Amino acid sequence: MASQNSQAIAVAKAAKAAFEASQLIPSSERVKALHEIRRELESAKDEILVANRKDLEAAQVEVDAGRMSGTLLKRLDLTKADKWESMLQGVTDVAALPDPTGIVSYASELDEELELYRVSCPIGVLLVIFEARPEVVVNIAALAIKSGNAAILKGGKESSATAQLLSKAIQSALSKTAIPSTYIQAIQTRAEVSALLGLDQYIDLVIPRGSNSLVRNIQNNTRIPVMGHADGLCSVYLDETANLRKALRVVLDSKTDYPAACNAAETLIVHESLLNSIWPAVAKALLASDVQLLCDAPSLAALQAISPALPKLSTHVHPSTPSSYETEHLSLTLSVITQPSLTAAITFINAHSSHHTDCIVTETSESASTFCRGVDSAGTFVNASTRFADGFRYGFGTEVGISTGRIHARGPVGLDGLVTYKYMLRSRADEGHIVGEFGIGEGKKEYKHNKIDVSSVSF
Repeated sequence: MASQNSQAIAVAKAAKAAFEASQLIPSSERVKALHEIRRELESAKDEILVANRKDLEAAQVEVDAGRMSGTLLKRLDLTKADKWESMLQGVTDVAALPDPTGIVSYASELDEELELYRVSCPIGVLLVIFEARPEVVVNIAALAIKSGNAAILKGGKESSATAQLLSKAIQSALSKTAIPSTYIQAIQTRAEVSALLGLDQYIDLVIPRGSNSLVRNIQNNTRIPVMGHADGLCSVYLDETANLRKALRVVLDSKTDYPAACNAAETLIVHESLLNSIWPAVAKALLASDVQLLCDAPSLAALQAISPALPKLSTHVHPSTPSSYETEHLSLTLSVITQPSLTAAITFINAHSSHHTDCIVTETSESASTFCRGVDSAGTFVNASTRFADGFRYGFGTEVGISTGRIHARGPVGLDGLVTYKYMLRSRADEGHIVGEFGIGEGKKEYKHNKIDVSSVSF
């Protein structure tokens, strides 16, 4: 244990030193580093995908033995769809984004030749802990480098072979730049994580990505600020004015596009006036997509009353329980509940959702506005799939995670969420400025507090 602690301290110290050394390196060097990373990843693609297949084979054994969920297995696969190309494109997109540091958001003249500026700057050293998805290594590294933050990365053991090679490629690319190679480091063991969580003198922010239990455990075992979300309990509400075509498209995409994602819908809320019209059509489409429906009494009765019986009614439609609406299924399972009004739906969402992303399908702007203002979630959507809640889709290049907190960053966290700010006070007077010259009374100065146009100011 002592060796693990000393190793963790060495990693944290190296990250802090790399961060401090990097602050005087021009931002153009960070952009260069990202292009080098993409080139290095392209060169190492075959080797990385071989390692990924080994991770997948080992994970399949765990799934077959009942020790791992199929959902986790799906998240491991770097070859799935266009995941590899999307990962590389994310690096390029981040490189092309404006530098989020050195931006002046507030400026004021306190006195003649005494000016105050609020300037964006990096947070410092990030500790990012995630499960399964190996591409997170690259996503986080790209955002950290572009925003001027050092990062220590810990992936799940199920993706260790892939993550190690991705980290190796990143460090190899950094060695070709002025940025220290220890700017991005990867660790392998839980013991190292436990030790790092106690090193608040070196680490400035912890970002967990994974299961509810992972996030809660981290939140309960560190003094370091934690940014992230524990669950993705997203919902779609079908308002009484909902259009059938929109309802079908939005609900199906929200649930079936990628059920294992945290932005997939887990609950469908149906206005009671739709039980014999739009709801049966939506249910039929969901059943055709092999979705299991956990229904409350009214929505279940509406389906059972249909003649002839809906296909898969006996195998895919079941009564819900109170826990159904507090469960992140991460599979082709959808909880369904009926509500008498928009106000009741909003109350239900605020009580049961994880405040991630929630959607209303409606044809009235008044209902849309009420929903967006009343629902206390990081994302409130109108007639659009919850699957849009994603840093890449928002134009952030990629994301470090999705935050359901209310302080600092909320929703998909891109570059802007990885910077904070500092106040810079600059005196141009020959003798400088001192507080003793200001106050009430004879001979004392008054503060001017004149706003300065920040559009022409840069640091």
